[in-house]
Amino acid sequence: MTENTNRTVFGFGGIGGMLIATALLIIILVALTIWGIKAQNEVMQNPYTLENRGDIKQFGSSRDEHVIVKDKK
Repeated sequence: MTENTNRTVFGFGGIGGMLIATALLIIILVALTIWGIKAQNEVMQNPYTLENRGDIKQFGSSRDEHVIVKDKK
């Protein structure tokens, strides 16, 4: 049996790989958080109101009949 002489501490399977994986996960977390905040801000700029609340049916009711989206000014 041959001995594995290609072992390194900072290889992709060692500390370096762990640091790369951790950095990638943190970058993905930050990117998704920023994307979510931007989406919330965009929706916040266009509030909506409900009209004819009593006429809304659980099934078969069209969203366009009851939801009025305020346009940007």
